[in-house]
Amino acid sequence: MRIILFFDLPTKTAKNKKDYLHFRKYLLNDGYDMLQWSVYSRICNNHEMVQKRLTQVKKNLPAKGSVRALPVTEKQYANMKILLGEKTTNEEFLEVNQLTLF
Repeated sequence: MRIILFFDLPTKTAKNKKDYLHFRKYLLNDGYDMLQWSVYSRICNNHEMVQKRLTQVKKNLPAKGSVRALPVTEKQYANMKILLGEKTTNEEFLEVNQLTLF
């Protein structure tokens, strides 16, 4: 399971920029990987972990902007089509090192 976070945050003022950088740093430290600008993804083991992560994200939201979360299964995520561009380094790494459980 994964959480995909989409966000648009204002960066016009120094306070806005500080809030943006704080939020981005929080995401990276919490295990999210950047898919595209303002689109981050994190692997979760189950639905309970998704809820826990979303609760933590809510505690670290900036005062202004738009942040959305989309939980998806690994099968749905793997079905994502890249229409332009390349897979990120993390996506390439995960594909090579996928784990099969019996």
